[in-house]
Parts: sequence; structure tokens; C-alpha cells
Amino acid sequence: MFDIAVSISSPAWEAVLPDAERLCVESALAVLGEATKPTELSIVLSSDADVRILNRDYRGKDTATNVLSFPSGLSADLSGTDMLGDVILAFETVSMEAARDGKSLEAHLRHLVVHGVLHLLGYDHETEDEATEMERREVEILGGFGISDPYTPVLEPVQ
Repeated sequence: MFDIAVSISSPAWEAVLPDAERLCVESALAVLGEATKPTELSIVLSSDADVRILNRDYRGKDTATNVLSFPSGLSADLSGTDMLGDVILAFETVSMEAARDGKSLEAHLRHLVVHGVLHLLGYDHETEDEATEMERREVEILGGFGISDPYTPVLEPVQ
């Protein structure tokens, strides 16, 4: 019932994470849960350059970012299939953040796919209450993969 299309437009993803497509599909499915009707979404593993253009053109921010979500705004097409939208991730930013925060690239990719798909489902973090609820869902879903709370601050080692 779920059709999750993963496109890899930046070969850097597969060079570092040969199972990136599987990680994306598993992470999206963990957010979507039990199928109640046919649902489609797209995940694009892209580059900073491409994400920067999208961020500039659609959000007015001329900079790369880790993940963008574009909800389709359509509840269902004529066949009854929900068209959720697109999630696009930028390799250089995601890998830099993972290294900076001492996280594996796999764990950070999973987190950002979960985050992006939650946006497609209507979750947001514009207010404190919205952010709290969205983060709670992310932590719960990531826990199912054995990934600890991504919002726990990384503590610098004491020297």
C-alpha cells in the first residue's frame, strides 16, 4: 500500500552508505505505520548545491540545509492514493552535521528522513508545543531503530 520512491542524485550517498535506499524506506515506513490506504512519497538523496537552489527558490533562503520537505497538499488523487510529497536531503550538510555531533551518518540520515516525513504528515515546529510533539514522535520512532534521542546535546569531552 506504500509506494516510497528513493532517488539518489548525489553519488556520494551510495559511496558512503551503500544501503541508503533501504535506510530511507525503512525510516519512512516507521513513520507511516499501518497502511490504511495507498500512499506515495518521494525521497531524494541530493547535494548541497541542489538543496540550496530549492531552498532559495521555494523558501527564500539562499543556503543549503540538511532536509527539505514539500507536502503535496493533495489528500488523494483520483485512484484514492494519498500523494504525501517529497523529502530532499543534502549530502554535504547531513554528513558534516553527523561528524560534528559524533553521530553515525546512518543514524542522522534516519533522523532526517523521519523528520521530513513527519512534516509531510502535517507536523511542524513553529511553536514550542508543536516542536515538543514533533520531537517526541521523532525520539519514539528512532528508538525503534536503537537510535538515542537526537536532541540530547553533544557534550564536549572534559580535558
